[in-house]
Amino acid sequence: MRQPVTRLYLITPPQLPGEFAHILASALTAGDVGCVQLRLKDTDDDQILAAAADLSEVCGYASVPLVLNDRPDLAKAAGVAGVHVGQDDVPYAQARATVGDSAIVGVTCHDSRHLAAVAAQAGADYVAFGAFFDTATKAAKSHADVGLIEWWSGLVEVPCVAIGGITVENCQPLVRAGVDFLAVSSGVWEYGPGPAQAVQDFNQAIAADLAEG
Repeated sequence: MRQPVTRLYLITPPQLPGEFAHILASALTAGDVGCVQLRLKDTDDDQILAAAADLSEVCGYASVPLVLNDRPDLAKAAGVAGVHVGQDDVPYAQARATVGDSAIVGVTCHDSRHLAAVAAQAGADYVAFGAFFDTATKAAKSHADVGLIEWWSGLVEVPCVAIGGITVENCQPLVRAGVDFLAVSSGVWEYGPGPAQAVQDFNQAIAADLAEG
């Protein structure tokens, strides 16, 4: 069984405030973050590309990869590190062909061992499971349990991401189960003391959970 070190995977809020690049920069300097996903729905391509350019500079300075949600074509055009695709988006093979072999391609697999196994065998860089908790960020199409993380991390080398309503307070079971990444949106951006403090507190919680686990 591999022994992953759980890291944060930040997903941008549904709407980016004008000062978001500064907010993100502050969060990325507050503690370890493994990846940032730019996720903008109902936004035109030019706005997505402009946001990707702004956040690429921030992420590049912090040496954190930036991936784009849903759109491998825009990920390629923006020159970001990769793309995350869902089951209702373009197929993995098409996404990979678009962004290239050296790019990151992650795949949403909901609560399905089968979908995850297929994605991993095809060459996905990570698989994402969820939702693990109730979330207001998006309507959950499935609900996963911690046993899925335990099973995956015990058998498969491809990293797994947990998503859905994850907070500083409830992340402990996922960390102890061996999850590689905690995907967090509102748990960071809407955290009372602020996003930078959220990154600090998540990292402290992860370290404590790993030590106790």
